[in-house]
Amino acid sequence: MTSPTDDAVLPTSADVLVVGAGPAGAAAAAHAAASGRHTVLLDAAVFPRDKTCGDGLTPRAVSALRRLGMPSYLDDRPRIRGLDLHGWGHRRQVPWPASPFGPFGSAVARSEFDDDLRRFALSRGAEMVSGVKAVDADLDGGRITGVVVRGPAGPVRIRADEVIVADGVKSTLGKKLGRQWHRDTAYGVAGRSYVDSGRSDSEWMGSHLELRDPDGALLPGYGWVFPLGDGTVNVGVGALATAERPAALQLRPVLEHYARMVTDEWALTSPPQRVASALLPMGGAVSGVAGPNWMLIGDAAACVNPLNGEGIDYALETGAMAVELLDSSRDHTRAWPAILQREYGTAFAAARRAAGLLTMPNTVPLLGRPGIRSAALMHVVVRVMGNLLTDDDADLIARAWRSAGRGFQRFEERPPFS
Repeated sequence: MTSPTDDAVLPTSADVLVVGAGPAGAAAAAHAAASGRHTVLLDAAVFPRDKTCGDGLTPRAVSALRRLGMPSYLDDRPRIRGLDLHGWGHRRQVPWPASPFGPFGSAVARSEFDDDLRRFALSRGAEMVSGVKAVDADLDGGRITGVVVRGPAGPVRIRADEVIVADGVKSTLGKKLGRQWHRDTAYGVAGRSYVDSGRSDSEWMGSHLELRDPDGALLPGYGWVFPLGDGTVNVGVGALATAERPAALQLRPVLEHYARMVTDEWALTSPPQRVASALLPMGGAVSGVAGPNWMLIGDAAACVNPLNGEGIDYALETGAMAVELLDSSRDHTRAWPAILQREYGTAFAAARRAAGLLTMPNTVPLLGRPGIRSAALMHVVVRVMGNLLTDDDADLIARAWRSAGRGFQRFEERPPFS
């Protein structure tokens, strides 16, 4: 079922109702259906559809795809060895650091990636209904008894034993359930485009740490060029902001300026096309992520890396973790935030504090100018930005990062996911 025309195509009940068919929702639906549960996957869009994103897949995201059951999906996609970093007159290519996640990343346009993932969920047994939007929920003591879905034939209620909310950064259903986004910690403002390129088969992701606007003013963000292997590259810019220091930039002029800046390096042969932008809650900066029989996952739960805006790995991981919790919990209200805090809390606390510092005008050149001259420091930066640290890592950098995160969690008024 891909395009409902009346109420009859909408199921009246489900064991697991997954709202949102992006990577988080598709992963959750695939895992839930594979476990034998009657799983229904809903999305307001009709696929394939576009999504504002850099399209990059870190080694951690590649690893999550393998665990999902798609080990050969990237065989004919770009194999990205690491980051090609630029800034303050220097350039440094840094391979992905050794980690359990593997040695390479990739890049796939989200219009393809999301469609392929939701098709995989269908192959596992999930039902898909697109073109309908979950707009409200009936609650009994915090427990969802029915989800109100609006489609071409008007509102319909679907009963579900469990509801997994993966409806993205705006999270319409999440807001109805009490989800709040707190902007006192760093969030992202990003724009992306597609550009024809003679280097779309590059083995490196371009990353410019010295991002400037058309007037030459330094911005608290970075630019990227991700090769897609199909004759195009994803060219984008992202900036960090907080409620105290909002990002005062016009994304399209900055993006077009950045594209001109990298034209020769990436053999660009067209102006930026399909320009799109988005705001990104980051670092678990939301509260109200769970109730007795429902959970928010992926972008809806602000599971986005504050240092690079990447969220696909967390989307795939939280989709799997949410389904695992269904087997062990009758009430997710405290269990789900505890899992998110255990898995991501320390890293997010450290990363969003670092990202907050980067929104201060003098921090970027103070750290960036000497930093890019050091191979060792850039290796650390790529390791942290790529979320390639694990709990099993016992080296000095890993221990220091975890210690910083635990310290920030302890003294923050609002730790991640609270």
